[in-house]
Amino acid sequence: MKKSRYLFPGDYMADPAVHFFENKLYIYPSHDRESGIPENDSGDHFDMNDYHVFSMDEIDGEVTDHGIVLKVADIPWAGRQLWDCDVAFRNGKYYMYFPLKDKNDIFRLGVAISDKPYGPFIPEKHPIQGSYSIDPAIFVDDGNYYMYFGGIWGGQLQRYRNNKALECAVLPEGDETALCAKIVKLADDMLSFAEEPRDVTILDENGKPLTAGDTERRFFEASWMHKYNGKYYFTYSTGDTHLLCYATGDNLYGPFTYRGVMLTPVVGWTTHHAIVEFKGKWYLFHHDCVPSGGKTWLRSLKVRELEYDADGTIRMMDGMG
Repeated sequence: MKKSRYLFPGDYMADPAVHFFENKLYIYPSHDRESGIPENDSGDHFDMNDYHVFSMDEIDGEVTDHGIVLKVADIPWAGRQLWDCDVAFRNGKYYMYFPLKDKNDIFRLGVAISDKPYGPFIPEKHPIQGSYSIDPAIFVDDGNYYMYFGGIWGGQLQRYRNNKALECAVLPEGDETALCAKIVKLADDMLSFAEEPRDVTILDENGKPLTAGDTERRFFEASWMHKYNGKYYFTYSTGDTHLLCYATGDNLYGPFTYRGVMLTPVVGWTTHHAIVEFKGKWYLFHHDCVPSGGKTWLRSLKVRELEYDADGTIRMMDGMG
């Protein structure tokens, strides 16, 4: 599979997380809809209000829709905007981590639990203590569970420093060090943080942290972690420059060295993805806005094969392909 395949032509889904559970690939996307809210840099037009779960036995086979598994109305602390999620399996339970604005319009990260990978998921009564921003992505390493998270602009990461809320949001500019994604180890209960979140630092070829003005390389949102040939690959979106990039390192906490672009811009504003190994091959799941005629808030999921060169370089893919 060298070209992308659209997965759900009957509905608009975006921001995929993908995992191999119970001998199937399970896809956990956000669910776009027509909200009638005008576009703005805060992302208010992305007013999603439920999640579906999908599964597939083969990468080119039929896709099963397991229906709505969680919705805003189910969540006691909910305000609005149920953005992208991820799911982890531990001790017989499936834990869904999701960003949602609370009643004060502040993004927090919540947890919902199920006995099955296809839900339904029952939410906890409160968000994770100390959580903020968006885009939770779960990575399992040596039996420990870690969450990468964060996103600027509408994702509100610029409202925090050292895990504390600022009186006024501050977005670095120019030669100032760029804001970083966050990583945190999850506690054994899977419902709380085991430590304070730390910065995920991305370095340039000279070992210097990327700057805010380096908009074609610095982090914006959409963290994802995978491991290939003993190396940790931190992949992410540059947001307003519409690139999916990757950086590699020897430690899951980083620092990571920038390596390049893996997907050029797609049709639509946002780029968000997941990478998974399935039956001996690697695949990139992402989205674009072609089926909706370019409406940035109505995105459709795609999948394509991801390939590496012998030195571990990810071969760059055409977002229009």
